[in-house]
Amino acid sequence: MFKNLTGAIAALGFMAGGALAADDVTLQLKWVTQAQFAGYYVALDKGFYADEDLNVTIKPGGPDVAPVQVLMGGGADVMIDWMPSALAAREQGAPVVNIAQPFKHSGMMLTCRKDSGITSPADFPGHTLGVWFFGNEYPFLSWMSTLGISTDGGDDGVTVLKQGFNVDPILQGQADCVSTMTYNEYWQIIDAGLSPDDLITFKYEDQGVATLEDGLYVIEERLDDPAFVDQMVRFVRASMKGWKWAEENPEAAAMIVLDYDETGAQTEEHQVRMMGEVAKLTAGSNGALDPADYERTVATLMAGGSDPVITKEPVGAYTLAITDEALQ
Repeated sequence: MFKNLTGAIAALGFMAGGALAADDVTLQLKWVTQAQFAGYYVALDKGFYADEDLNVTIKPGGPDVAPVQVLMGGGADVMIDWMPSALAAREQGAPVVNIAQPFKHSGMMLTCRKDSGITSPADFPGHTLGVWFFGNEYPFLSWMSTLGISTDGGDDGVTVLKQGFNVDPILQGQADCVSTMTYNEYWQIIDAGLSPDDLITFKYEDQGVATLEDGLYVIEERLDDPAFVDQMVRFVRASMKGWKWAEENPEAAAMIVLDYDETGAQTEEHQVRMMGEVAKLTAGSNGALDPADYERTVATLMAGGSDPVITKEPVGAYTLAITDEALQ
């Protein structure tokens, strides 16, 4: 009996010691520190990750950061990416897998000046449109393919301006339309002096070409490791707790994000407004990928005749195993 008790105490001591060594997890963001990623910063700040015995490092992105490259290079355990770029990368040989989908809705838009004469997508030909690249161009290219509009310029096509991560082209008259997100660049245009009455917006979701954004992705082979799977289950559970807290407390969540912005580039007004818009995109998601949303995204990316974003149905591009366990 004494021997058994000693063993039990030793086991408890081992468990206690193990509890002190939290598992390290590094998350690579798709963009800079902002309310687009509030759920993760809330989970970090509120101790939701610590409650799951995780030591999480959040790495901001930027114009020179490709999340897939960081992930494949071992610089992160999990990344945030849009599904079009993730699926395109997978077809090109990067075995990334979606393990959770906190964003239910798309925030991507094309924002145009009304004085350009554009009133509907049928008016796009003959105009210059600003488009993000580095993997963000895929939804746009799929949309143009669906409409049968060439992206090679001319009267019957559109001229594509490779847009930087700002809205200068529409402000300086270099483009009639630019890529914007409902929670970010649209408001940069407004803050620069144009009014909503000066603009017309085309939400990708309203055009029937919405694709999934801001999912969580890992390298496929790592899912063969039970220890890593367990870490991801805990990570997703804590992250979704952070997202739901952020939805319910948008202003407080925005302030938490500002606390983690080491650049000091963000403003309180912009982040509070952004969080309010982002909450509309995460609303209705418990973190689990809806297969119907996945199939819609794949169908959109495969459309476009001779130049689709992806050329075949992906196999093994997502798993529900993580969220099935995390969201019990």
